[in-house]
Amino acid sequence: PLRRETFDREAVYIAIGIKPNGHKEVIDYCIAPSENIEVWTEMLQNMKSRGLKQVELFLSDGVKGLKTTLARSCPKAHFQRCLVHVICYV
Repeated sequence: PLRRETFDREAVYIAIGIKPNGHKEVIDYCIAPSENIEVWTEMLQNMKSRGLKQVELFLSDGVKGLKTTLARSCPKAHFQRCLVHVICYV
């Protein structure tokens, strides 16, 4: 979470890509008033419009609707829930 004067609390979404050689890089980010599926949908569409070709694996927390959105926009991608979120929020 991020706290600024504009909102009490905001979510920071960060998409990190890992290239075949193992190099990691931030490929997109967004700051939004709350965590929701619409922001992830917009980010995925934005990344695709900038040239993202294929997603092999998508790791995320358990935000509702994300697996459905991912299946529509990146049908070959595998989804895995973040193990930290699985362990801490069971």
